[in-house]
Parts: sequence; C-alpha cells; structure tokens
Amino acid sequence: MSQPPNQPPQQGGFGAPQDRPAQDGGFGAPQTPPAQGGFGAPQGTPPAPAQPPQAPPTPPAPQQPQPGYGYPQQQPGPYAQPGPYAAPGPYGQPQQPGAYGQPQQPGPYGQQPGYGYPQQPQFPGAPGTPPGGPKSPFKGKPAVITAAAVAALLVVGVGFYVARGGDDDGQKKPVAGKSDDPKPSASDSPVNPGDGSGDGGADPDNLNEGRKPGESKVLWYKSAPDAPGSGADAPGMWITDKTAVKAAYKQVFGYRVGSGDPAWAPITFPTKICAVTPEKSADNKVVVAYMSGTSDRAKCNKLQVVNLDSGAKGWSGEVADGALFDSAISIELTISGKTLMVGRSQSGTAYDLASGRKLFDKKKYGTNCFPTAFAGGPDRLISVASCDASGSNEHDEIQELDPTTGRAKWTQPVKKGWRVARTYSLDPLVVYLTNEDKKAWNISTFTPGGKFRSEVGVDEHFAPQCGWAILERDLQGCQGVAVDADTLYLPTDATTGANEIVAINLANGKEKWRVKSPADESMTPVRVEGGQLVAYVHPSYDAGGEIVSIPTTGSAHKPTKLLQNPASTAEIEDTFYDGAVDWVGGRFYISSTRLSGNDDDKEKLMLAFGK
Repeated sequence: MSQPPNQPPQQGGFGAPQDRPAQDGGFGAPQTPPAQGGFGAPQGTPPAPAQPPQAPPTPPAPQQPQPGYGYPQQQPGPYAQPGPYAAPGPYGQPQQPGAYGQPQQPGPYGQQPGYGYPQQPQFPGAPGTPPGGPKSPFKGKPAVITAAAVAALLVVGVGFYVARGGDDDGQKKPVAGKSDDPKPSASDSPVNPGDGSGDGGADPDNLNEGRKPGESKVLWYKSAPDAPGSGADAPGMWITDKTAVKAAYKQVFGYRVGSGDPAWAPITFPTKICAVTPEKSADNKVVVAYMSGTSDRAKCNKLQVVNLDSGAKGWSGEVADGALFDSAISIELTISGKTLMVGRSQSGTAYDLASGRKLFDKKKYGTNCFPTAFAGGPDRLISVASCDASGSNEHDEIQELDPTTGRAKWTQPVKKGWRVARTYSLDPLVVYLTNEDKKAWNISTFTPGGKFRSEVGVDEHFAPQCGWAILERDLQGCQGVAVDADTLYLPTDATTGANEIVAINLANGKEKWRVKSPADESMTPVRVEGGQLVAYVHPSYDAGGEIVSIPTTGSAHKPTKLLQNPASTAEIEDTFYDGAVDWVGGRFYISSTRLSGNDDDKEKLMLAFGK
C-alpha cells in the first residue's frame, strides 16, 4: 500500500481512504447507546456545525433486539465510494467497488488503496452494539438528530471561568479550589449492596445458588441506587489494583476488588453526574462533572477530581461558556498524562490534573477551524476540529497536541464530507470516519508523526459498541474493540447467532486471521495482554457469559475459556443496559451505564465474577 506524501493534500484531505456504503447491521455508522451525560465535545461552528448531529430517542426503555450487535444501520451494498481524506490523487489509485486489496474509489484522505470501505450509512459516528436480547450489555440504538436541536442548544451562554486566581505574570487564570463538600457518611451506602452491609441489611439474593461445577462465582454484586422514573446515567467504570469504582446518577461508589466491601464512603453530588473521564490517570485519579442545577438551563460545568483508591476529593472547579456558540451545556473530559482536557462545543481548556492550574486554551485557528473534540491517553492528546463549516472548503482536521503547552505537533486535514467520529486507539492512532452523504465509513491508521499509514481493507460489517454522540463526537466512547502495536481487533456484526473477531494488520489494512465465537452468541474484544486477546462472549437464555483468551500470534487462534459465568445469573448479566465490561487481575467486571429508574425492578449496578 502506498504511503502518503510528506505534505497533506490540499482541499481538506489527507489521503484517499475508501469509503464503503453502509449496510444494515454493520459497523459503518454504528449506532450508539443513550448519551452518557454529555461527555464528548458538542459539535458546532458558527453559523452551523460541520455535520448536523442527530438527537437520539429517549433512552432506557428496553428495546426489541436490534439487527446486529453493533447495529449500526447501513444501506445495502458493500461498494466502495470516495473516502475521507482528500481529493483524488496523492495516496494511490482510486479503488474499485468491493475489491478487498484492489484499488477502490477515493476515500477520506485522498485516493488511496482500500482504506475505507465505508460501510453502513447511519448518522456519523455511532459504532454499534451487539445483539443478545432486549437489554444486551452491548446494545445500541439508532439516533435521530436535527440541526435545529443543535442550533438551539449551542446558542446558550457566553464566557468562561473556573475559579480564579493570580499568576506570576499578573494574568488571571483559572485555578481550581479545594472542595469544601463534606464527605458523605457510611449511611449513604447503596441499599442491598450484595455483601450484607448498607441500609438494606442482609441481601436476599444468593446469586451463586445452583452454581454448576466449572462455573465461575459471583464474587460480589451491587444493587443500583434510586434513580428517577425516567432513568439516569451511570457512566464510567474504573478498576485499580485495590478498588472498583462506579458512577451512578448523583454518586460515585468505591468497592474493594476482592470482597466488594465499601472501600470508602460514597461521594454524593447535589445534582446528577453528566460527564466523566473515560480513562483514569497513572496515579488512579478521574474527573467527574455534574450539572450546575436542575432547571432546563442547567449546564454540565461543575468539575471534581476523585482519587479512586482513597475516595479523597481533589480540586474542584467550574467551567463557563466560551465565545458565542461555544457552550458548556455538554462537555467532554479526557486525561492525557498529567493533563485534564475539558472540551466545549468549539474550544477546549487544559488544566494540570494535580493542581487545577490552567495550562492553555485550544481555540479557533487557521481558516475558521474550531476544535470540537479531544481524545487523551498516557502519552498523547488528539484534537479534532471542524473547519470552514459554512464555506466551500468545509472539512475536519486532526491534530496531535503537546498536552503541556497545547502546541500542535502535526495537522492532518480530512476530505470534505468526511467526519472524524471516533478514535479506536491513540497509540497507534486509529480513527473511524463517516460520510453521511455517501452513507459510508472508513477506518484509518496513522504513523506516530501523523502520516497516513493504512486503511482497513476488509469488506465486512463490524460492530463495536459505542455510546451516543448527540451534540458531541465523544471520540473515546467505544468499547468492544482492541488494538496492539501491529493489529486492530474488531467484532463482526451478526443479527443472530455467533459472530467473529477479525484481526487486521495495521501496516496494510488486510486481514490477518479471524476466529468464530465459541458459543452461539456474539463475542467482543476486551483487551490485549500477554500476547493474548481477551474477549467476552455474551450470555444466552440458558448460559452465562464467557471470558476467553485468543493467541494473537502463531497459526492457531482457538479461544481458551478463562471463565464460564453461572447460568443462574445469565438473565441478570443480559439485562445490563449498554454495559461496561473489563477484565483485570483474573476477575471479570460488568456494570450498567444506564439505570432504568423502575422501582419494581431489583436493578443491579455492578457484578464481579471470578474463580
């Protein structure tokens, strides 16, 4: 596969990833679950966002099983169309329809071989979810959004501040103050936490009753806190060596990983939690955002740092709006090394995670380029901007920023019509793009220096599970996808029965190998560790889920069972709405990311399985 030139092509494009028409049940424009309290930087550039977001239906009510486990809806036809990264030309010859490995039509970054196969139409950026019953842990829902909704929300408010303090240079910059909220008492523990403590007394459920030989144990579980009848978000799940931490509605709970005993008193906020950092920092800290009030005009602008192991609160602050149309109604939080990046609809502000000291603002640059989304990892900070939204050269741009100074290390424009919807990995950088007009998608990979490396050339419908991206991109809102230095692992879409995981070579975008789910249910990647891909096989009506490991090298890729969850909990396991899952230290954790608010249900918040 040809490599991109040293300079990106003009006209807003950096290569020619191919685009493939979306198809029903594929991962092209995968669908996404209900908004997790607005984490993701709302899009929008004056006078209108580059890609009109779409508004999802009111979540939480159980839905009928969706077509496919990622179920991004897609139009029939696996044919390649012009892809995301630039006008035809620089990166290879236009690709031909459906020819995996053969040149296809121009893609998102210019004309390059194979790098996009846009599949599935679907509104941009909603990678899908797995099947498995009305409340499958990886179920997604279609979103229907109107530009009018975006405009209405983006016209709210002006200005920006965080708690002011002086600097040596005499300039006043946002400085976060220590929280003065009293620590909640132990009586705030959730009712029926599953270990006999808390206000509910001894728990009536014995989830290990009837457990069969060879099945794993429910090490502990937690019941969900009370939530409004309309439901509530329960975003995030973070696991450390000592503590499993979960946010739900207005609280953050910490449990000891082995016993499930409360690790510290729950942290209670005055209003609902609306955003969290999807990943924790190296020193086990996260940032939680909660609403400024309960009225319709309330914003997601209150910040609180939390230590996952101790439950101690760090600094707190308040995010105000930026310039006109730059609203903090919904914000995106991401941690990059020692930096917290707070994204608004058209800009972002970076803070020192330890002190709350403001580091820099990422504002409009170039020809009407407005930063609209950020993604952070241990060593990288990625920014996506919407440029010239109302002009003839409307396009997205990807930048890598220095997380301490905000300086752009490199900039890569994307071809007009293509939208950077998700990042599947930051190191190496793997991005998922959509083209709403062409009803196409593209997956592209990049070198450490930001040059186009390859595009996925596998003619397949994929279905990772991703959250709603309503007024924001939520670049890091996907799970069910894994990446190591050389390979991308994606689950295929299956409307019924077993699916497959496909290993894709990041050097050339071609398939290395694929493996079928060992059960008649969908299987999704969780993480790569020790040369093994760990995957989750979803439960069926008469069997619990499985955790399996698959060798990533060699010629044999047969799944080996690590855990077989008990059949007695299969129904509970299957009811986690858009569940978050993780495998850490030989234990499997699953938690709900959306509470139903149904008082008649003994709703579970989180379960831990082990041997």
